[in-house]
Amino acid sequence: MENMGQESTVRKSSKTGLLLASLTGGAAIILSAVCFPFVSPALRRVVLPYVPASTQQVENVMKALAKSHAGGRKLIDLGSGDGRIVLAAGQKGFQSHGVELNTVLVLYSKLTAWRNRITNATFSRQDLFKVDYTKYNNIVIFGVEEMMPELEQLFERSLKSSSQVIACRFPLPNWKPSHVIGEGIDTVWVYEV
Repeated sequence: MENMGQESTVRKSSKTGLLLASLTGGAAIILSAVCFPFVSPALRRVVLPYVPASTQQVENVMKALAKSHAGGRKLIDLGSGDGRIVLAAGQKGFQSHGVELNTVLVLYSKLTAWRNRITNATFSRQDLFKVDYTKYNNIVIFGVEEMMPELEQLFERSLKSSSQVIACRFPLPNWKPSHVIGEGIDTVWVYEV
């Protein structure tokens, strides 16, 4: 009789252990799936992490757009993250588009645009080196220092005249800005093409 009680306790312990292992494993898989879009940029040739634009930086970009001599109201934000710049430009009447590799951030940006009823702000998951820049008069780049020389060459080949490039946090290495707005990490360099 005592032996049967021990077997029952062992079976219950075994089931509890299996349940705990399943829950832990499931939680690890879910956590990995949620974190992957934020970690995967580190696996690329040029690491472009998600760093949200500060309120001051968004304001500086809007000031640059207000002073724009570019011949149109079409804007693209490369590495748009959570869409702050695209949404702010959309509210100012720009037909704005955000390009981002992180699927979670693209979905978040689309949801924010929908929730705020900003219909002229769109977002796509796309590689910024494969974008047709001829459609845009204003290009905003929130990049890292290592990618700026390559972007500079890409812009030289693909931008039409009367375009404007607005670089946030890091300037283009060989272009001379027409003006600079802000200071420190909120600095914005404006280039007239």
